[in-house]
Amino acid sequence: MESTLDRTPIIDIDTHYTEPPDLWTSRALAKFEGRVPRVERSRSGRDMWVVEDGVPLGPAGVSVIRRDGTKVYGEFSLKTLDEMTDTATDPRARLAAMDELGVYAQIVYPNALGFSGAFILRVEDLELRNFCVSVYNDAVAELQAAGEGRIYPQAVLPFWDLDLAVKELGRCREKLGLVGFTMTDSPQDWGLPSLHDPYWDPFWAVAQDLELPVNFHIGASTITNPCWEGYELPRQLAVMSVAVIMNNLRCLTNLIFSGLLDRFPELKFVSVESGVGWVPFLLEACEYQMDQNMGPGRCGLKLRPREYFERQIYTSFWFEKENLAHAIEFLGEDHVMFETDVPHPTCLYPNMRKHVREALDGLGEDVQRKVLYETAASLYHIPLPS
Repeated sequence: MESTLDRTPIIDIDTHYTEPPDLWTSRALAKFEGRVPRVERSRSGRDMWVVEDGVPLGPAGVSVIRRDGTKVYGEFSLKTLDEMTDTATDPRARLAAMDELGVYAQIVYPNALGFSGAFILRVEDLELRNFCVSVYNDAVAELQAAGEGRIYPQAVLPFWDLDLAVKELGRCREKLGLVGFTMTDSPQDWGLPSLHDPYWDPFWAVAQDLELPVNFHIGASTITNPCWEGYELPRQLAVMSVAVIMNNLRCLTNLIFSGLLDRFPELKFVSVESGVGWVPFLLEACEYQMDQNMGPGRCGLKLRPREYFERQIYTSFWFEKENLAHAIEFLGEDHVMFETDVPHPTCLYPNMRKHVREALDGLGEDVQRKVLYETAASLYHIPLPS
């Protein structure tokens, strides 16, 4: 029997864009022809993004959904763009797939430049590097315009150049209409100050003024291989997919204790593709360690960890079911959203609606609405149908 959950709108806050192979070549200035990101087939038969004279960026599309709609398991991605569903690239096909799955709107993240844009740091030419970022944002603004108010890509920023990042952030919101951005949580890995350093304050001030959420997507920082030696690919994928979540534990812990949230109390942060079950433990641990280590003065922090979370931090879930109700109760339904990670290897596909019923059944309808779409609509400024 159809339930209320089957009719509830869904805003999926984590999907990915399989960039078309001509995204940069079709927009390249004459001086950058032959140097911008492009797709080339490797000797092993895999389509890869390369830049400059063949510097690799990564697979041309991280997708495990075939053109016929079936999902392949145990692979990081299908080998060629020809094998992949065009729903990850073409907005019309994407909207049709969203209708079929019962998804009202999607937040969309990049693939080719990395989840924070850091892959393009492999390009030494600063002018070319910056051009690649601005072209990407132009292209996804066009994707958003073609998405009929239902597809919302997140901006990538040239974080290696603070002045330019501030300028591009303003352009992305005020000219292109983008509703959020993705950011590395570890700029220190590239010789820049950590995010709580006053160096970044002009950037955070603009993001706060423009009401743009800061998205920390897993994999947006430098990733070290967490696997023991000798694992075959499926085992590596399983280990890495779990271990990379813990990078966001480190990120949120530092964010809570940093003092940054005191300086920018209206700035919102989202932990993306990292689940929610560990967050109650994190907050309880932060509360305990603040009392044990920071004394009554709390090193100058104005609030306690849970208060910072309740004011400024959001999370999302996809695969979780067993302890989800407890996590939502602990964190508050205003701070938990839903995602699928389509079309990546661990994506919730194709039985998304079945999973939603099993995960959220038994919770109040007001809670279900907030988790599935109301909180996301408010945070990302997404208009809902009347």
